[in-house]
Amino acid sequence: MYHGRLINRKEAGILLSEKLKKYQDSNTIVLAVPRGGVPVAYEIAQKLHLPLDIILSKKIGHPMNKEFAIGAMTMDATIIDEHPEVPKQYITDETIRLKKLLQEKYKLYMGYREPLEVKGKNVILVDDGIATGNTLLASISMLRKRKPAKLIIAVPVLPLDVLEIFEEQTDEFVYLITSSNFRSVGAFYDQFHQVEDDEVIQMLRITNSNT
Repeated sequence: MYHGRLINRKEAGILLSEKLKKYQDSNTIVLAVPRGGVPVAYEIAQKLHLPLDIILSKKIGHPMNKEFAIGAMTMDATIIDEHPEVPKQYITDETIRLKKLLQEKYKLYMGYREPLEVKGKNVILVDDGIATGNTLLASISMLRKRKPAKLIIAVPVLPLDVLEIFEEQTDEFVYLITSSNFRSVGAFYDQFHQVEDDEVIQMLRITNSNT
């Protein structure tokens, strides 16, 4: 395990790619969680000569407090925690609204490209770190339905108390830093700027023109 701090997402991607070397030039695709996961995944895809795509997810906020997540969804899967006080109609409406947003975002990043085929392939799912992990668990649930050969999660940092959950939910879990004193993902990076949409689009274009 890596014990230091990370300079930036680029360094995180390079260090993770070292741990994932066995997947170089194999039947494997890299899926990034935008926006922060893309610079990390970009380095992995470049170093291992693998195609790069994105996976989009959104948290579903509580009607009384949007910051409090009651679930999460991707373009074709939804996970809802037990909250009997939340009206079913609210969940239905939010699911429809968020699905439309996710579809628009995918088109912005990838244009009219079809998502990469997952079935029968190794999938390396990458983010720049895990805080609660809810949206990443929704992504895992969705990917399982698409029957990958193997599901690998690669993240630079995460809280110690969610490590076991992710090790159970994946075929392989690769990380650099875990901490029992976890405040935020950004606290483990020297440079943690907000990744802009145009950076994401450029990295995806470069990778996909090479594969």
